[in-house]
Amino acid sequence: MKRFPWILTVLTVLALILLIGLGVWQVERLKWKEGLIAAADAAAAKPPAPLDQVLGEGDLEFRKALIVCPGLASAPFIELQSIHDGEAGVRLISACKPAGADFSLLIDRGFVGDGVTARPRVVETTLPLVLVGELRTFDKPGAMSPAPRDGRFYARDTAAMARALNVTGPVRPEAVFAVTAVNPEFPALRPSAPPAAFSNNHLGYAMTWFGLAIALVGFYVALLRRRAKKDAPQAASHRVRGDRKE
Repeated sequence: MKRFPWILTVLTVLALILLIGLGVWQVERLKWKEGLIAAADAAAAKPPAPLDQVLGEGDLEFRKALIVCPGLASAPFIELQSIHDGEAGVRLISACKPAGADFSLLIDRGFVGDGVTARPRVVETTLPLVLVGELRTFDKPGAMSPAPRDGRFYARDTAAMARALNVTGPVRPEAVFAVTAVNPEFPALRPSAPPAAFSNNHLGYAMTWFGLAIALVGFYVALLRRRAKKDAPQAASHRVRGDRKE
């Protein structure tokens, strides 16, 4: 009988450990993502609170705040290329220094479709405006992101946008999406926050890795059985030859 396939067995065990480890890792990722989604849903369900209270809560993602922004309705803005409900257009971004604060926020005032050429008027004023804004965080744009051209941005770059708006002093890193109208006289500007972009495919990934592990075990067992069947006639032949010699 041929020797036991130790090399094949060791390789199979190593591959099995790797596949099971990847499956367990995806299960852990699934639990983490479910916790993240639950936290986001809980934050979004909370009623709006004053900005200073919200900033003191710690976790700001999807939290809604009441913000007093002097002059926001007629403030200068830059345009951010965007898509809203399948429609191409821009989002208007303005700087806001909340009443009583020593920092500025970048307020996403809403979306304007490409078919609209008009824009809200820009007039210097300190007329206060109270809005409800949803706080969100975004990764910094990568090196491959297109550079802004002619006042239009193609990536949400907080620092570059603040410079373009001539903001002085500290700027909070969070994006604030107006969810109440900043310019009710200009209905083409639609306040909105983008939907949560949570992909939760970890259960499917885990099942794939565990399935591959089961398939590997099945393949290994089938290979051993096939090897045993091939060795059986040879072993029987050796026994018959031995009996004849005796």
